[in-house]
Amino acid sequence: MKVKDIVDALKLRVLAGEKGLNREANGVYTCDLLSWVMSHGKKNNVWITVQIHPNIVAVASLLEFSCIIIPENISVEETTLTKANEENIPILQSNLNAYEICVELNKLGV
Repeated sequence: MKVKDIVDALKLRVLAGEKGLNREANGVYTCDLLSWVMSHGKKNNVWITVQIHPNIVAVASLLEFSCIIIPENISVEETTLTKANEENIPILQSNLNAYEICVELNKLGV
């Protein structure tokens, strides 16, 4: 499934990284501890986190995540969005909480 399909299905807001919306998404990882994410996340995962600083883009790029979803309409730092645009990493925003996002992604077969 493509990131753009997830955006449409979950009615997510694209905050940054529009050029990466054609990335393949396979699997979901939900965690906020960056070192843990770095040791357990997998390529093409959708990453759900409440972290909003620029380091999330570095982690997502390093692990080749398909996108980052920020739950509960949390505002993201402008420097993070700028970095995401540079790296073409989609940062998406949802009004749902992390659990609800996971449930919906599971229904989609991600």
